[in-house]
Amino acid sequence: MAIEDPVQGNDTSGRTPDATTAPSPAPTSLWSALRPLVLRLHFYAGLLLAPLLLVAAASGFLYSLSYQAEKVLYRHELRAPVGDRTVPLSAQLDAARTAHPEGTVTSVRLPSEEGATTRVLMSTPDSEEFKSLAVFVDPYTAEVRGELTSYGSSGALPVRTWLSEVHRHLQLGEPGRIYSELAASWLWVVALGGLLLWTARKRASKRALVVPERGATGRRRTLSLHGSLGMVAVTGLVLLSATGLTWSTYAGENITAIKDQLGSATPAVSAALDSDGGDGTGAGAGKGGGHEGHDMADMPGMEGMKGTDVGVDLAVVAARQAGLDGPIAVTLPTEGSGYVVAQIDNQFPVRLDSVSVNPANGVIMDELRFAEYPLLAQLTRLGIDAHMGVLFGLANQLLLAALALALIVLIVLGYRMWWLRRPTKERRLSAGRAMPRGAWRKVPPRWLVPLGVATVLIGWFLPLLGISLLVFLLLDGALGLRARARAART
Repeated sequence: MAIEDPVQGNDTSGRTPDATTAPSPAPTSLWSALRPLVLRLHFYAGLLLAPLLLVAAASGFLYSLSYQAEKVLYRHELRAPVGDRTVPLSAQLDAARTAHPEGTVTSVRLPSEEGATTRVLMSTPDSEEFKSLAVFVDPYTAEVRGELTSYGSSGALPVRTWLSEVHRHLQLGEPGRIYSELAASWLWVVALGGLLLWTARKRASKRALVVPERGATGRRRTLSLHGSLGMVAVTGLVLLSATGLTWSTYAGENITAIKDQLGSATPAVSAALDSDGGDGTGAGAGKGGGHEGHDMADMPGMEGMKGTDVGVDLAVVAARQAGLDGPIAVTLPTEGSGYVVAQIDNQFPVRLDSVSVNPANGVIMDELRFAEYPLLAQLTRLGIDAHMGVLFGLANQLLLAALALALIVLIVLGYRMWWLRRPTKERRLSAGRAMPRGAWRKVPPRWLVPLGVATVLIGWFLPLLGISLLVFLLLDGALGLRARARAART
């Protein structure tokens, strides 16, 4: 929904009104007063910001396909011949350490299915921020099948990481994130503005909202395709905008602050050991929902293990007994903290529970169930997973690809409408005829004040939207003054 018809409005004849047409009578409804304002905003926002949206859509489309590309490009690392039995997880970690003695194991992702490798994540002296060395180990033989760079909690491998960085910041680092936040800040404005303009048009049936007009030609046909496709895609585009803003630089900070004030911050399981030294015998040892009896140090063959590390294998056993089934990741203990075992099944319905395990005796210290998250935190997590294409697996990725393609087509159709309206007589490019300046004067005062307050609040909450809108208004005002001065001289 990049650029709507700046003049045609509800006229279904397809004719362009003559410039000498008498002004329309005073508006008789709120929408008739707001429509010129919405039309002008939609036109110029689509025209000027469509390049940013086009880059975001194209990179997002490629990113949505990268999950399947990883399975093909890194098949040797990700897959292993199925054996009769798996070796202990500790032996697999030792194999990774032997292959890369310069690294320190931080966490491990267990295979989620037969034939999948174990992913051991290591920090190395040359590791970049948020990146780890992923060592892939055959769970049946403990053979190291390869290593790749892994990014973030999603475990993105090099091809997906590269596309993700293009999508987020054009490979420019933090300064480049301004582009993606600006695109996300305006996407919902352009999409909802287009929705209002399209649904308010006069038409014979509601079917015409989503079905292009038959027999239309030229610019009218382009407008029909643009509007009907936008009607189908608008919900997904608004959701992409909202979820993308949650981890943006400036708007993301405001969203996090509001979540914190509402008590809806995303919780985390506590892995801190007791102040008595962490041997599991002090106050607080054994808390966590009735798993006090899961003391691995009391199991046969584990006598004398108190005060030491029961090991990653028994930490996994404790977590399984606590109900953590399915794919899991284990974060190894550090100074003053225990094991953290978390479910990583993003497929809906999600399994995202986590527990912490005392390394001295295998006791569950704390539990956190996804069902206990505040509602806003749950929605945020699900929205981000859907935006990243992991919530519904392949179906989610195909839906993202379809939305990205729809946005690309909408932008192309929008620019085509602009091109068809260009002034050919002067043989120069122009933005076409948008609604005249001063459209806000037609808005009744009782609506103008709330509208202004809402605009200021939204601009404060989404700083890049507010700043860019202010720049546009100042530039538009300056051009208006210049035009009036020129008219006065002539």
